[in-house]
Amino acid sequence: MILYPAIDLKDGQCVRLLRGAMDQATVFSTSPADQAKRFAEAGAIWLHLVDLNGAFTGKPVNAEAVREIRASVSLPVQLGGGIRDLATIEMWLSEGITRVILGTVAVKNPALVHEACRKFPGRIVVGIDARKGKVAVEGWAETSELTAVDLARQFEDAGAAALVYTDIDRDGVMEGVNVVETAELAKSVTIPVIASGGVASVNDLEMLYAERRISGVIIGRALYEGAVDLKEAINRFH
Repeated sequence: MILYPAIDLKDGQCVRLLRGAMDQATVFSTSPADQAKRFAEAGAIWLHLVDLNGAFTGKPVNAEAVREIRASVSLPVQLGGGIRDLATIEMWLSEGITRVILGTVAVKNPALVHEACRKFPGRIVVGIDARKGKVAVEGWAETSELTAVDLARQFEDAGAAALVYTDIDRDGVMEGVNVVETAELAKSVTIPVIASGGVASVNDLEMLYAERRISGVIIGRALYEGAVDLKEAINRFH
């Protein structure tokens, strides 16, 4: 199971939100690049980046911070937030981002996801963010009528590298990851599923690790607040 330490970017800073609310941001570092180095030193083999401002505006906003992170570490990086067209996908991949995460466009323009997967095999991740089982878009500001499983199945044969499944109600609150729904999604498709949202302790990692279909987990606030030691977790679960 791959552990993906998360760096969420808002106004150039490394923050964590509560349930995706932009007005509920806690700043954990004013230098995202330094934070990336600390994760690398702890043994991380991937980084998970999100341009939070971009997710709301529909275009990259924290590009400078992303580039500084990319220049500071040699780790592979997956990036989401505000990536809504082929030109932006191509721009980020050409700048050294390993994988881009497509969330809102997966709902609003699934044909673009299929095209991107064909054009950039192994480098497109579908982000599925759900609130009470229904997929949310536009930085989680809007909720659709699609279920997570329905959306995931649309890309079963597209060639996506992975699915990132986030339970919005658990994101950033450290109340425990939604293992049941994540595992159900993983059983519904052959695409590797990465869990996200709510990891609060090593116990959460143990439960996810026991579900062999879950290929990875994104960890944010639990790392920043010291509830999970990244180095120890990597040694134990990777």
